[in-house]
Amino acid sequence: MNDTRDLRERLAVLRGPDVAPRAMDARALAALAANPGCRRRALMDAAGVDKGAVAQALGSPAPFGQSQFAFARGHAFEARVKAEGYAELLRLLHAEQSEAAVPDLSAPGPEGRVARTRIALEEATAAGRWALLDHPLLKLDVAGSPAYLEPDAVAVRPDGSWMVVEVKSFPILDGSADSVKVGAAARQAAVYVLALERLGVGQPSHEVLLVCPKDFSNLPTAQLVDVRKQLSVTRRQLARLTRIEEIAAALPDGTTFDPRQADEGRLHEAVEAVPAAYAPECLATCELAFHCRDRARGCGAVETLGRGVRGELGSLTTVEQVLAAALGEAGDPADPAVDALRRAAELRAEALQCR
Repeated sequence: MNDTRDLRERLAVLRGPDVAPRAMDARALAALAANPGCRRRALMDAAGVDKGAVAQALGSPAPFGQSQFAFARGHAFEARVKAEGYAELLRLLHAEQSEAAVPDLSAPGPEGRVARTRIALEEATAAGRWALLDHPLLKLDVAGSPAYLEPDAVAVRPDGSWMVVEVKSFPILDGSADSVKVGAAARQAAVYVLALERLGVGQPSHEVLLVCPKDFSNLPTAQLVDVRKQLSVTRRQLARLTRIEEIAAALPDGTTFDPRQADEGRLHEAVEAVPAAYAPECLATCELAFHCRDRARGCGAVETLGRGVRGELGSLTTVEQVLAAALGEAGDPADPAVDALRRAAELRAEALQCR
């Protein structure tokens, strides 16, 4: 108990005094699971740090986040899906001829809401009828730090199985949606399914109901998305995360990510004191991505070329080393990466001579 209190106090110092923590939502967890080697993001998200404010103070702001228009459109569409006693949602669940129970999930504090969600799921499962849990609150332990997650809805079928419902404002055109957006929604939904599994009181479905506008209308339509692959990846990647207390313990006393408490120099030192694992994919998921990209480019790190390239290059960690190996100026010829680079350089030279 003392260790938990000490960690909370340490995270509060990192976040800044009197600064309310930013919630770690499913989208952030999905991004973290996709890049479990980034200790910087893991620590900042666990502490509830406003990464956007930190990036702004460091002079590397990122155009990150949902626009107010998209935010409002998403809320309006979700309201349409849940209007008139959840009629549209029940239709999409093929339960329009059934009465669905909608339990009250209100309770004081996040722990109270999590407990109330668990009780409601147990009661709905035992009742053997349709039930809809509107914005239940789930809890998932991430590297020793709790994360509270709020799916749009969880449907409980008469057979006792549970299904996560994700409402998105991007359209399903002619029966299919943008694969990139569906993939992002599937990774986010997999986090919810994992949190439901950890409750230990039932078995959630590995199929998620994705509800979106049909074509160019505001009429809700839906498709089932199998998230077993995303669930397996998320479970494995979250298990690989270094525990938050280990990362925090390695920092000097007094370290803070609060721009109000540290000038740009001290803030830069604090951020650089925590190792990052930059990849181009971070540009779409992290507020600090521009700062990390600039640092990676500054030291010539091959991570700027993508995870696939980084994996192929093995022990060659900088662009300078790669070029030297390709030109035969450095590197072990027995290294498969070095051998491939030299062969590629020879083929390039032959191709240029034939022009």
